[in-house]
Amino acid sequence: MKKRLLSFKYAIQGIWTLFRTQPNAQIHLFILIVVTVAGMWLSISTQEWLILVLTFGMVLMAEAFNTALEFLTDLVSPEPHPLAGKAKDVAAGAVLITAVMAVVVGMIIFLPKIFI
Repeated sequence: MKKRLLSFKYAIQGIWTLFRTQPNAQIHLFILIVVTVAGMWLSISTQEWLILVLTFGMVLMAEAFNTALEFLTDLVSPEPHPLAGKAKDVAAGAVLITAVMAVVVGMIIFLPKIFI
């Protein structure tokens, strides 16, 4: 049981590190809060909330994996290397893809409520 509790402690430390050290994660968190307030204000449906929550999770997970890969890449390749750069670029690209898809999801959910 103690090992399980420690694993939660380490996971929470990782989340704290993500938001404390990564400006983009802070931006994603701010947008998550703004979208949550908009969802409450516009009374979106339970199904729409489920989609948004999954979308929030996907964006934050992508950012967390990107950050972990960047930390690990910096550890194993402290000097600039083309493959290290490509690894970081691909991971950042995954975050961008996820964020763009989140914007599309937000537009599908919110635009009809705003303009109708």
